[in-house]
Amino acid sequence: MLGPNHTSVSEFILIGFSTFPHLQLMFFVLFLLMYLFTLLGNLLIMMTIRNERSLHTPMYFFLCALSISEIFYTFAIIPRLLTDLLSTHHAISFLGCANQMFFSFTFGFTHSFLLTVMGYDRYVAICHPLRYNVLMSSRGCTWLVASSWLGGMVMGLVVTLAIFHLYFCGPNEIHHFACHVPPLVKLACGDIWAVAMGVGMVCITALLGCFLLILISYAFIVATILRIPSAEGRHKAFSTCASHLTVVVVHYGFASVIYLKPKTPESLEGDTLMGITYTILTPFLSPIIFSLRNKELKNAINKVFFSNFCPQKL
Repeated sequence: MLGPNHTSVSEFILIGFSTFPHLQLMFFVLFLLMYLFTLLGNLLIMMTIRNERSLHTPMYFFLCALSISEIFYTFAIIPRLLTDLLSTHHAISFLGCANQMFFSFTFGFTHSFLLTVMGYDRYVAICHPLRYNVLMSSRGCTWLVASSWLGGMVMGLVVTLAIFHLYFCGPNEIHHFACHVPPLVKLACGDIWAVAMGVGMVCITALLGCFLLILISYAFIVATILRIPSAEGRHKAFSTCASHLTVVVVHYGFASVIYLKPKTPESLEGDTLMGITYTILTPFLSPIIFSLRNKELKNAINKVFFSNFCPQKL
């Protein structure tokens, strides 16, 4: 499998934000606060869903799974990033780099697959409400979540094996804050074109496939909502989709910048900064969007919070 037998490089150096020495302390404080908020926001959502029986529905079951994947995704990258911002030793072992890539891609693609499942859930709820309980049974929802996690693991394994079976013959400085595919491919020796193209096509195809399925779901949703006679009914139906749709736009908007942006030799610092949008900013915004734009969840959070900490206000 993976190991130094396939390469003369035993460790990599994560350049990260060392090109911005005077801003590292500011970056550390900012990223630490955003990371803690991301953890607390997702934990708050999970605790609220667990404690509020009215939220024991498929939509919030998927949201809970999404929060878990988000916590694991950020944990795979951000603690190491924070450590490097305070340290002068930025080395990461060959196996450690492979592990980071595997887990970040696993949970990143799990996130995309779960967003697709949530789009399908909204499609069934709005377009086929009478069949919702049958199509979204407990067994069916469990299968959808398990398939999303399994799909994420397969994607992580495929990408990691493809990249770390390349031959790394000497240069070991990764111009990024994490073990990301493009800067690692630049360090590989020999004929790497086929592997680079193959990995790129697999990632882009998976992301675009998920995005296309979400677009199809919302095309049917919009067509159904427009047939609702009352304005109040249309607003109520669309409000159940608003938070999910906003997160989809943010998630795929930043993902397209990362994966579809032309790679040039002079864009190394820019790639590092742009990577922050998908790695830190997107997970940071997700719990905020779901908490503020989902009225049912927002009310449940207030109810659970005040019942535990301010019972006299109830």
